[in-house]
Amino acid sequence: MLDKNEESVENVKKNETEVISTPEIKETSTNVIDETTEAVNEVEKSVAENAEEANEESKEEDTTVDYSVLSLDELVAELKKTLANNPVQKVKSQVDGIKNAFNQKFGALLAEKKAAFLEAGGNSIDFQFSSPIKSEYNKLLSEHKRQRDAYYADLEKQLKLNLEKRLIVIENLKSLIQEADTATMYKIFKGLQDDWRAIGPVSKTHYNDTWKTYHHHVERFYDLLHLSNDFRDLDFKHNLEEKLKIIEKAETLAEHNDVNFAFKELQDLHKIWKEDIGPVSQEMREEVWQRFSAVTKKIHDKRHEHFRELRSKFQEIIDVKLAVVAEINAFDTSGNKTHNDWQKSIKEIETLRQKYFNAGKLPYAKSEEVWQQFKGATKKFNAAKNVFYKHEKSEQQDNLKKKIALIELAESLKESDDWESATNTMKKVQADWKKIGHVPRKFSDDIWKRFKSACNHYFDRYHQQKNSLNKEQQVVVDNKKEFLDSLKELEEPTKEVVLEAIDKWRALGSLPRNARHLDGKFNKQVDRLLEGLSLDKNEVAMLKFTNVVDGLLAENDVRKLDSEQMFVRKKIDEIVREIQQLENNLGFFSNAKADNPLVLNVKKQVSKFKEDLAIWKEKLSYIKKLDY
Repeated sequence: MLDKNEESVENVKKNETEVISTPEIKETSTNVIDETTEAVNEVEKSVAENAEEANEESKEEDTTVDYSVLSLDELVAELKKTLANNPVQKVKSQVDGIKNAFNQKFGALLAEKKAAFLEAGGNSIDFQFSSPIKSEYNKLLSEHKRQRDAYYADLEKQLKLNLEKRLIVIENLKSLIQEADTATMYKIFKGLQDDWRAIGPVSKTHYNDTWKTYHHHVERFYDLLHLSNDFRDLDFKHNLEEKLKIIEKAETLAEHNDVNFAFKELQDLHKIWKEDIGPVSQEMREEVWQRFSAVTKKIHDKRHEHFRELRSKFQEIIDVKLAVVAEINAFDTSGNKTHNDWQKSIKEIETLRQKYFNAGKLPYAKSEEVWQQFKGATKKFNAAKNVFYKHEKSEQQDNLKKKIALIELAESLKESDDWESATNTMKKVQADWKKIGHVPRKFSDDIWKRFKSACNHYFDRYHQQKNSLNKEQQVVVDNKKEFLDSLKELEEPTKEVVLEAIDKWRALGSLPRNARHLDGKFNKQVDRLLEGLSLDKNEVAMLKFTNVVDGLLAENDVRKLDSEQMFVRKKIDEIVREIQQLENNLGFFSNAKADNPLVLNVKKQVSKFKEDLAIWKEKLSYIKKLDY
């Protein structure tokens, strides 16, 4: 329901259209033009029908803003922008939409806060909840109401002032007729007409009475004026010229591509024709009016055709929008298990929403049903989304507690010197962190910084300790490098010299982990020296093997010793399979002569594999005897 102020402005708007739709009073009395009533009614009926269409079109719903999907902060921002960028009298629908959405969302928030308060043991009578966003919202609405009331108060005052001015003009017109000074009355009459036209609108309750009274006295004046043919003819001539100008403008509008613009301008022309211009001579009456009537009908017909085409297009738009609604209704969210799943779905729904809006706009009467279906479909999706994120919120709180526990454990270990135990624990903490899901966004950055800081602090200390060498270790490294250089200079060593070199290398001490590569270089030098001796290859192989294994034993590297033993066993199994295969092949040559080249070659291979097998078995026996 409109309040008093809104009712006033609504009346003013109706007055502006009534200029066209109200039947025109006779312009003159007996001897002055009385335009054909039937023609007037026909044209003005058409104008009224089209005005109704125009009003329906102007009510076309702007569906580009769905206030129901906005947050409280976004609604307040939208309200502020709407009030700042639009006249106070033209934002009612937008403000009402924002108010409905805000009250619904804030009511839900208030109910949630009250439920939590009561659950915590509070009494309902003691519950209070204040919100900065609600305060800002109330402030904006209060200022809007103040400005709106001021606007309508000014409008009311202006309407009353306009009424007083019109009544004064009427009284002056009555006085002019009563005095009947034919020498000056025409000039005064034209001045009164100008004054009347310059006055703005009045309220609806007074519009018809003042207009009829004014035209009644205009008729009386023309009744009086016909006594002076010169003045009458001069006025007829002027009125004819003005009406011909209006007809020419209307004919130009008839060719205009924008039919809505042409119709609006035509309304203004009818208003001028009716209110601002007097009658023309009797002989020109029918011709002028028929010409104006014909061009008016042409514009109306053109506009009717435009709306017929639009109605066809409206159905196409409706079909597209309903197809989008069907897609949203059929959208399956049952497989959404994670935040990423829902984010992907939200993007897909947003694409469908844009498709709905891009399909085009409809008049309110045609769009309301489709719009409600669209809102219902999106509401269904939003409800499913909200259920997920409500559960996700609870889950995220549990994840937050788990991650804080890991942070506290990491912080308790960051200064630890028990490197082996602390390192294993820290690695497990990092692995567990990765398995925990999301936490509330407002905490994620802070807890990640705490966790990262604790882990980095510990591992920086760990790597610094690991990579640093104490003085004793540095002495071992330097001595072994020097001894390694001396071995490179040996040219004709003996077996005894090589064995002494192996013993001396071990006697120099164990290398730190980051210098173990020197053992590999030493083993290569030993292999080089052994290959230069006049020894049996099997003996050389065993010396190389024992040198490597004894080195691993000296370093107590159990993992590599086990690996070496597994490798030896694997080689033995491979050789045994090769021998079995070859002996099996010999069975196919049982009738062949002993000196057959093929048979001899196979036997030679069997003999070679058996020699290798003996060496690998000896290696296995050696490594099995080690106590590690």
